[in-house]
Amino acid sequence: MHTLVFLSTRQVLQCQSAACQALPLLPRELFPLLFKVAFMDKKTVVLRELVHTWPFPLLSFQQLLQECTHCSRALLQERPSTESMQAVILGLTARLHTPETEAGTQPLCRKHALRVLDMTGLLDDGVEQDPGTMSMWDCTAAVARTCIAQQQGRTAEPGLAPVPVEVRVDLRVNRASYAFLREALRSSVGSPLRLCCRDLRAEDLPMRNTVALLQLLDAGCLRRVDLRFNNLGLRGLSVIIPHVARFQHLASLRLHYVHGDSRQPSVDGEDNFRYFLAQMGRFTCLRELSMGSSLLSGRLDQLLSTLQSPLESLELAFCALLPEDLRFLARSPHAVRLKKLDLSGNDLSGSQLEPFQGLLQAAAATLLHLELTECQLADTQLLATLPVLTRCASLRYLGLYGNPLSMAGLKELLRGSVAQAELRTVVHPFPVDCYEGLPWPPPASVLLEASINEEKFARVEAELHQLLLASGRAHVLWTTDIYGRLAADYFSL
Repeated sequence: MHTLVFLSTRQVLQCQSAACQALPLLPRELFPLLFKVAFMDKKTVVLRELVHTWPFPLLSFQQLLQECTHCSRALLQERPSTESMQAVILGLTARLHTPETEAGTQPLCRKHALRVLDMTGLLDDGVEQDPGTMSMWDCTAAVARTCIAQQQGRTAEPGLAPVPVEVRVDLRVNRASYAFLREALRSSVGSPLRLCCRDLRAEDLPMRNTVALLQLLDAGCLRRVDLRFNNLGLRGLSVIIPHVARFQHLASLRLHYVHGDSRQPSVDGEDNFRYFLAQMGRFTCLRELSMGSSLLSGRLDQLLSTLQSPLESLELAFCALLPEDLRFLARSPHAVRLKKLDLSGNDLSGSQLEPFQGLLQAAAATLLHLELTECQLADTQLLATLPVLTRCASLRYLGLYGNPLSMAGLKELLRGSVAQAELRTVVHPFPVDCYEGLPWPPPASVLLEASINEEKFARVEAELHQLLLASGRAHVLWTTDIYGRLAADYFSL
C-alpha cells in the first residue's frame, strides 16, 4: 500500500508546469520521492527539472529507484522507460549548460551542487524487449552522445564554467559501437561531464580494441570486466591481462575460452599461461572469477593458487574439470568463502561425484547460489548428494536444468529441500518421464532439444505444486525457465 506522502507527491506531479514552479518551495527532503514518482509515471518535464536543480551532491538510481517505505515497486527490476532516461540526460545537459548561479529556479551552491550522477544498477539485457523501454546498449549510446556533445559545445568563457559532474555507468560495447564509445570516453577527459565506467562488458571485440578501451577507463572506478564471445585464447589473453590488472579495485573478472590443455602443451602456450597466472596474482580485491568454456583440466590449482584473496563467486562452466580439480577446490581457502558456484557442463556423474560432494560439504556454510546445469546428474547421483546438499542451509538458488532426473527424483529433492528455509528458486529439468523413447543415459543435447509430452508435464507441474503447498513452501519457485531473471548477480548476493 502506498503511503499518504507518495499519493500526495503523485497528485502534485499531475500538472507538470505547476510542479516545476513549486519545486523551490518544496523541502529538499522530498526530492528523492519526487524523482521516483516522476521516473515511474514518466513525468518527463518534472524529471528534467529535478535533475537540472538537484540539491544534493549525489543522484543515485540505485538509491532512488529501489523498493522503499513509500512505494514497494522496485524500478531497478524493470527495464527503464526511454522517455524517463532521456529526461534525465536532458536535465544533466541543461545543468552543464547553465551558469551555476542561474540553474533553474534554485540557485546552485558549489557546496551542495550535484557531483555524481550514478546511473548504474539498471536492468541488463536478456529480458523481453519493449519498444517503450531502453536497453543497456541504448543507455550506453545515449550517455556517450551526451559526452561527445558536451565536449563539442564547451565554452571558453570563465564565468560560465559549470560544476563538473561524474556520470557513473555500466558500459556495453561490441564491434558496431566501439568507435563511438571510444570517442565518448576520450571526450570526457578534462570535460565537465566525466564518464566513469563501473562495469564493462565487451562482446565479440578484437583484442586491440579491447586494449584501447581499457586504457581509457578510470582505474579507480571499474569494479568488473566481462569479456564475452571474444575467443581470446591464451595468446590474446596474455596481451589483454596486464591492462586489466592495473585496475586494483577490480572485484569481478569474467573471461571465456581460455585454453590451457596440459595434455598437449606447447612452449608458447605454457609461457602464455604462466604469464597469465603471474598477472592474476596482481589482483588484490578480486572476489568473483568466471572462466566459462575454458579448458582447465588439471590446472585449477595453478589458477587459484595465484590469487591473493579467497573468491566468493567462482564460475567454471564447461571447463572439463577433473576429480583432482574438485578435490583441490574443496581443500582451498576459496571453498569456505564461496557464495556462488557454477559447475555447469562438467560431468559430475562418475569419478567426479565424490569430490563434488566434498566441495559442497566445504562450502555448505556460505553457499547461496549453486548452478549445476547439464552435469549428467541422474536420480542415483542426486539422491547420493542430497544429504550434503541439504546442509547448505543458506542456499537461495539451485539450478539443475538439463540433468536426466525423473519425477521421483524431483519429489525427493523437493522433500529434502523443505529444511532449506532460505531457498527461493529451483530451476529443474523436464523429467525424463515426460519424454518418449529417450536413449539412456540421455545426452544433454537430447534433453535440451527433444520434444516433451505436454500433458504429462502438466501433471508433473500440478503434483509439484501440491507438494509445495502441503509442505508450506508455496513461496518457493520451481520452474523450467532458464532464461528468466532468476540467477542472481554476484554483487546482489
